[in-house]
Amino acid sequence: MPRFYCPPPLPCEGSFYLPPDAAHHASRVLRLRTGDPVQLFDGEGHECHGLIGDLSAKQVLIEAIRQIEINRESPLPLLLAQALSSSEKMDWVIQKATELGVAEIQPLATQRSVTKLSDERAGKRTEHWQQVAISACEQCGRNVLPVIHPPLDIMLWLQQMRTSKNSKYILLPEGAVSLHTQPKPQGRVVLLIGAEGGFSPAESESALLCGFTPVRLGPRVMRTETAAIAGLAVMQTLWGDFNN
Repeated sequence: MPRFYCPPPLPCEGSFYLPPDAAHHASRVLRLRTGDPVQLFDGEGHECHGLIGDLSAKQVLIEAIRQIEINRESPLPLLLAQALSSSEKMDWVIQKATELGVAEIQPLATQRSVTKLSDERAGKRTEHWQQVAISACEQCGRNVLPVIHPPLDIMLWLQQMRTSKNSKYILLPEGAVSLHTQPKPQGRVVLLIGAEGGFSPAESESALLCGFTPVRLGPRVMRTETAAIAGLAVMQTLWGDFNN
């Protein structure tokens, strides 16, 4: 059943016109027809089902709307702190991390990040990443959008995390700890992933001083986008919805 993101408030009965972008996608891309069933979600946990009642090039009316109570969120609140990488890799990480159930994504400017963003470009990229996350939610069935934070310098972010009581992990090739040896976290879990060239010595040392536990994922060095998704998958397997 096609799914469409509709900013709140989402109607739980009656009829409703799809937002312009969703209407274009329904009529021009998916070529839906009158009577076709659809799902709507608002990014805040609510989902409705309905039928296409009227359809034109610019407007799509959804009728017979009924609210559905369903929770597809992970029981493990995950924050992925991802060093900025090239546009395609960053988009891929945002998409797959959303599918894997992360609650928050914090892009970070690091010394070895290939991509450098001005304030104006950072704002545009954040909006773009939010759209990537929306599309991923439409595909995977999530009704809650992950929070995409504006990019921050890693040193500034680490200072903010210094007093955090969360379970904090940094992925390092020389990490001496495996995730399966760690106790199950009781709150939010933070996973810090470096850029294509890894962390600088100053960045990794600062992370350790701020309470991050250095972990590894096997004997091989992974690309940044592989490391992020592998780390999240391991955490979901050990502590999240993969083991239910």
